[in-house]
Amino acid sequence: MRQHTRVPIRHCETSVAPGLAAEVPRAWNSSTPRAFPMVSVTRAVFGDLPLGAGTVEKFQLQSDLLKVDIISWGCTITALEVKDRQGRASDVVLGFAELEGYFQKQPYFGAVVGRVANRIAKGTFTLDGKEYKLPINNGPNSLHGGVRGFDKVLWTPQVLSNGVQFSRVSPDGEEGYPGELKVWVTYTLDGGELVVNYRAQASQTTPVNLTNHSYFNLAGQGSPNIYDHEVTIEADAFLPVDETLIPTGEVAPVRGTAFDLRKPVELGKHLQEFHLGGFDHNFCLKRSKEKHFCARVHHAGSGRVLEVYTTQPGVQFYTGNFLDGTLKGKSGAVYPKHSGFCLETQNWPDAVNQPHFPPVLLRPGDEYDHTTWFKFSVA
Repeated sequence: MRQHTRVPIRHCETSVAPGLAAEVPRAWNSSTPRAFPMVSVTRAVFGDLPLGAGTVEKFQLQSDLLKVDIISWGCTITALEVKDRQGRASDVVLGFAELEGYFQKQPYFGAVVGRVANRIAKGTFTLDGKEYKLPINNGPNSLHGGVRGFDKVLWTPQVLSNGVQFSRVSPDGEEGYPGELKVWVTYTLDGGELVVNYRAQASQTTPVNLTNHSYFNLAGQGSPNIYDHEVTIEADAFLPVDETLIPTGEVAPVRGTAFDLRKPVELGKHLQEFHLGGFDHNFCLKRSKEKHFCARVHHAGSGRVLEVYTTQPGVQFYTGNFLDGTLKGKSGAVYPKHSGFCLETQNWPDAVNQPHFPPVLLRPGDEYDHTTWFKFSVA
């Protein structure tokens, strides 16, 4: 067993360096009126891949307010402990205690998904006159990068002073996608905020859309449902979908519909009122590369609040409609329908086939660079 190494540090801001370099911490000016919370990063073995294919490591990031466990298999968040208003910490993400849990058929708990998150209609797209065919793994469509997407590979970790950076090279033709893609996913902690940065560079023009697929339950994972969560999503429009969950192409205003979440709604009551089986839809955010507010979820019972900010033009709000109670999670938990929610910040689904959606193609010489902030607090 490898020794655990604990690296307690003074927190400093990270900025994204261009090119291949890891993020270089930028010290705050001494006159900055700001607390400097400590962040510790601990590294340990989580398990071994079958047939000697490598060792999966776990990185625990801890600040005064959050404790996050992330493994190098799929850059997966396996645990995230947040205090309630009484100061009691609970793990608020669904997942497994053992590596084997992640090898079974399971719905992308906590993982980074790609090369293209969400659905591509009929698993095909045309680029520069050439048709590409992807694995079909979700009805008639290709979902979350295919049969062996970024969630089902071992990434190379590098410990940072306030987090961890994972990298990998997706080879040309992997899961049917064109060109080699170099990818970096960086998790850093700043007090009550978990920051996820995604960067990629391509050798050939390719669609790229990366997100994290964590399922949250602010009452604590293992709680039976999310009906008592109050949800707000800062979106004036959403994408209606067909029966296979592919956007029809319409960008529909939310006003006067069940999708108007601009003011807080209590989820259970809202689903009942509109006779909805749940959400699994893309909400259209500001089309700005700057950081913008995306969503807020409040759990009144515990006081926990999650706010999401992002540079992405969309967020897939998913309410765990396909969870069915068959998976055994952490601490003996089972995960029935609606026992967790996802806020997958992303480009719009099937954008590679819908020219009026935000551009999804990454060209050689350009860099894909997006960040999402998960900010936890109590109210």
